[in-house]
Amino acid sequence: MSELSEIRALLIEPHQGMRVSLHNMLNLCGITKIEHSLTAGTAVRTIQAKVFDLILCEYDLGVGQDGQQLLEDIRHHKLAPLSTIFIMVTAERSYAKVVSAAELAPSDYLLKPFTADMLLERVVRALEKRKAFVEIYHLMEQGEINEAITATYHGEREFPRYLIDFMRLRAELHVVLGEAAEAEALYTQLFEMKAVAWARLGLAKTLYMQGKYQEAESILKNLVAENSKYMDAYDWLAKTHEMVGQLPEAKEVLDTAVTVSPHGVRRLRNLGRIAMETGDIETAENVFKKVVSKAKFSEFRDPEDHMNLVDALVKKGDTDQAKSVIRDMDRSMVGLKKTAACRAISNAMVHAKTGDARLTEELGAAVEASREDIGLSTGAKIGLAKSCLDNDNEDAASEIILDVMKNAASNQRVMSKAMGVFESAGKGHLAKELAQRSQKEVMDLVALGVQKAKQGDFRGSVELMTAAARKSPDNSQVVMNAALAALKCLENLGWDNATGEQAKMLIESARHLDPMNPRLKAIRGLYDELQKKYGLSISRFTKN
Repeated sequence: MSELSEIRALLIEPHQGMRVSLHNMLNLCGITKIEHSLTAGTAVRTIQAKVFDLILCEYDLGVGQDGQQLLEDIRHHKLAPLSTIFIMVTAERSYAKVVSAAELAPSDYLLKPFTADMLLERVVRALEKRKAFVEIYHLMEQGEINEAITATYHGEREFPRYLIDFMRLRAELHVVLGEAAEAEALYTQLFEMKAVAWARLGLAKTLYMQGKYQEAESILKNLVAENSKYMDAYDWLAKTHEMVGQLPEAKEVLDTAVTVSPHGVRRLRNLGRIAMETGDIETAENVFKKVVSKAKFSEFRDPEDHMNLVDALVKKGDTDQAKSVIRDMDRSMVGLKKTAACRAISNAMVHAKTGDARLTEELGAAVEASREDIGLSTGAKIGLAKSCLDNDNEDAASEIILDVMKNAASNQRVMSKAMGVFESAGKGHLAKELAQRSQKEVMDLVALGVQKAKQGDFRGSVELMTAAARKSPDNSQVVMNAALAALKCLENLGWDNATGEQAKMLIESARHLDPMNPRLKAIRGLYDELQKKYGLSISRFTKN
């Protein structure tokens, strides 16, 4: 095939002999534009720097991350375009490892030994399917979700053999837009057409989005009962249990999932977090040890993994091992912006347990670090606030909890946890005062932005609201108002690319935070209208 000569391939294989063999196989397939990476770390940097059509990755990459963990990073951090073909190569016959790769949906995976003809067959098949979806992928990456939905109908007519795939993707896009009813109808139709598990999973997701947790739970329980290795169903069942406050049930589900597929770092983190919340310190310790071990070689490693392990060890009473974990954090997480804060919080935990006089100094350093925009999680902030309150620093605890509450907005679970810090200390009145204050500050901020716009200071309104969105990135109300301020500026002062891009990013953030919010559709509609008004929305489809 002549198109194979244009394929840009990345071969990720640590062993020279196998690397040469796979390179020669690709050459026999007609693929000559090949680059090599020996480890997951070098692969990430290469993928960030260049675009590849094909990634051929060995599962066992030796020291550091394996192929499954690399794929998880690529998918989660969107390092490669949706059109990139990822084929996993493995000689590993143990199902626990294979299923970890399979649940992340690589384009395909090959079990050794295989021939060049077998590799060619898989690559050609993947390329043919990519051709049918590449335009939709491009629209998705541009944030043009409505246009991508329209493109799926064109795709069905042009490539009818992928009808089910187009319908599935269209349902997923409706989910992205928060259009749960439309997605539910499609998943129901798909289920009736072909009784496949993913259609039922999609249906459960749309029910979850609409707050129909009992119905979602019923479908998900049946899915894992019928297929004990359906990992996504476990994750959504645990999420459903957690949403209705059934933490022991959520932990039990994740325990089972981790037994089936023990290599998913994000699932392990979730299990560790819930184990801590339910008081199962032994499970939390064991799980966070695995997380630290698996994630420390990732380009996206997180110092909070070490901090969470320290928390479990301190609660267990093993301060010596906790200190060792802190030293390892210093060595392996050097240069990361969260490391200083996580180190200070971890040291404060140890000092509080041992009665060390340096506790006040470390708590002060942790509070100072938490004021910076370093991406510290809500859970870490709530834990820090509790430490401050436990050590008679009510002012610092109030400052941190107020920040959490302003960010939480309509997230009642987070608000409840934040208020619980003071309520558990017998200071429920302070919790209520902080909640009221946080709501008032958000409302005052929105009102000030509206006032600036009414006075004709549209740029000032945008600056004020986007600054607020940076400070409260998880507050959907603030983010949506920032997007609206940017759109009103464009509407009244004319289009400029910087503000247009800013509005688009804010809309995407709002969609991620609160996809079912009815305001979101109206805001996106205004964005589309402005693009048309300024001649920026040109139809990409010419076929009838």
